[in-house]
Parts: sequence; C-alpha cells; structure tokens
Amino acid sequence: MLRKVKVGIVGCGNISSIYFENLNGTFVNTEVYACSDLDKERAEQAAEKYGVPHVWTTEELLASEEVEIVVNLTTPNFHFDVCKQALLAGKHVYVEKPLSLSLENGTELVRLAKEKNLFLGCAPDTFLGGGLQTCSKLIADGYIGEPVAATAFMLCHGHESWHPDPEFYYKAGGGPMFDMGPYYLTALVSLLGPAKTVCGITKTSFPQRTITSEKKFGKVIDVEVPTHVAGTIEFSSGAVATMITSFDTWHSTLPRIEIYGSQGTLIVPDPNNFGGPILLRPAHSPEFQEIPLIYNYADNSRGIGVADMARCIDTGETPRANGELANHVLEIMHAFHTSSDSKRYAELVTSCEQPKPLPLGLVKGYLG
Repeated sequence: MLRKVKVGIVGCGNISSIYFENLNGTFVNTEVYACSDLDKERAEQAAEKYGVPHVWTTEELLASEEVEIVVNLTTPNFHFDVCKQALLAGKHVYVEKPLSLSLENGTELVRLAKEKNLFLGCAPDTFLGGGLQTCSKLIADGYIGEPVAATAFMLCHGHESWHPDPEFYYKAGGGPMFDMGPYYLTALVSLLGPAKTVCGITKTSFPQRTITSEKKFGKVIDVEVPTHVAGTIEFSSGAVATMITSFDTWHSTLPRIEIYGSQGTLIVPDPNNFGGPILLRPAHSPEFQEIPLIYNYADNSRGIGVADMARCIDTGETPRANGELANHVLEIMHAFHTSSDSKRYAELVTSCEQPKPLPLGLVKGYLG
C-alpha cells in the first residue's frame, strides 16, 4: 500500500496555499504534518484552513522525527539558511525558486545533500505538467527534427500592482530573471538539455517603484537589481536560445517559448503554468495545429516535484526537480548578469542531467 510521506512547510506566505492544497489533497503520497512561519498567526490560520495537525517553530519542525521532507517557502534571502539547517537536521528538502541567492551557496547545498545522502529539490516543477511533458515527448519523437534554436520571453511591468509584499522583487535575489527566469530556463533545459555558454546585457530602467496594491499602497521601493535582462544561451546540444525577462515593459505580443527544429516549429505553453495550449507546425505544413495533451496535471499542480521526491524516497530514484537541475539554472541566471557586467561570454561550470519524462498513462494524483 502506498504510504504518505509527512511534509513540514516552512513559510506560510502568498505561494503556500497551493502547496497546502495539493500536498494535502491532490497527491496521495504526501501529507502536510506541520507548518511554521515567523508570523505564528499566519501559520495557525493556514493550519486551520488546510487541516495541518501541528504549528511549530522552524526549530521544532526540523527536530521532528515524523517530518521527512521540509518544503521551504520562505523569501529568497532565507532559502540557503533554511535549506542548510534542514539538511543538517537529516531532512530531505524542497525549496521554492531560486535555490539560493548565490551560486556558491547553491553548490554548497548540492554538495551537502549528497554528503548526507538526502534529496534536494527545487521549484519550479511546472515542467512536469501536461503541457511541457507533451512538448518533451513531441521533441523526443522527432516531430520537429533536431532542435536548432529557441526563444523565451517574459515581459511585464513588475509585481507591485498586485503582490501584497512586493519589496523583495527589487532586492538581491529578485528582478525578472531570478523571479520568472527559473520557469523559462527550467523549461528550456528540460526540453533541450543543459547549457554551456551565456551572453547577456542588463539594465535598470526605473530606480524606484511605487506600490499600488492595497496593503502597502503608495510606498516607494528603491530598485537594487537589474529589471531588464536580455541575452543568448548556447546549449551543449548546439541549440541556441534568445531570452528576455523584463519588469520594464507595459505590453507585449511576444510568444512565451518557441522551439525551432530542423523539421518544424513547436510553440510551447506558458512555463509558469502546467497545461497548454501547444501548437505544432511541421516544415511543409500550411498552418499550426493545436496538439492535445497526452499527460495529466494540466491545472495548478505546484507540489508535484515534492510528490515525486516522496516517491523517490522509497524507490531510490532521482527526483526530477532536483538540486543539480536547480543549481544549473541558478548559474545560467547569474551568467546573464556577470556577462553583462564583464562584457564577456560566461562559460558555465555546472551541468545536469536532462530530466527524464513522467511515464505515459500516469494516474492523476498517484506518483507511486
């Protein structure tokens, strides 16, 4: 009989609700056993809403013999410290993106997890959704031939108009590349394999931002990070991708991701989501055709990476949303900035395995 792996959630902020919902319901091999937050009242509210039996301090949660996986949903500046504490406490860890603020710290977490024989995982896990999994299958089966190039674009005007606490988006660890880049880069690596070289140019268009969301309406934020990042990625396979992430644009009609192959073009769905649509146009076809999804998890399935980790605890397999993948994506993000600062190509030192696809016919909710 499939067992439920007990999960402890650290950080009960804006993103946590979908994790509580899915890990306590959608996936049958996980249950949220405890939660903690610097704001105890917020943790208590989450526990009551989602039926979590224990509200503890982070120290108490890490000391629990029942909790096997710590899900770290703190803000990016706390990612490294909480992950390291959890690994040292003997817990498997899954953290919201990015893995860490610095590549040095990300690499330390990967090393520590291996040393402790523990799993380290990281969001995003949207590449395990029905949309990107179907795209991966189409590429693997040769529907566009050999991938030769790609484009990836994420352009908006920032998050201060809707997020209740948007300040961290404009401090170290924030900006469009570190906020939204992980979705696009993880999707590209899952479809094309690891990267080897990056060339980037960055800028900060507006030195200050004014919050217009209700909670902190009118507060002015000093911008400490680049808010427009553009560049090119060369993959080990030989494919070349052009990428822009920006908080400086009001409107855009650019696509999210397109993959250009020797025998056709694939339009990939928004990598921030789990579903479609997917459009395919082989070389000599007169028009694009929408491709139906052949995998489940087309709705908001955040936490599927945790459920996959829970499965791997028992099977000994490697989780798909793993630390090596996340650390490679972290280096790519930093490489755009270091390339711009140095006015040189950035040669990457990390790599990773291209994540293996989920099995066809997987019953929704069941990852055992």
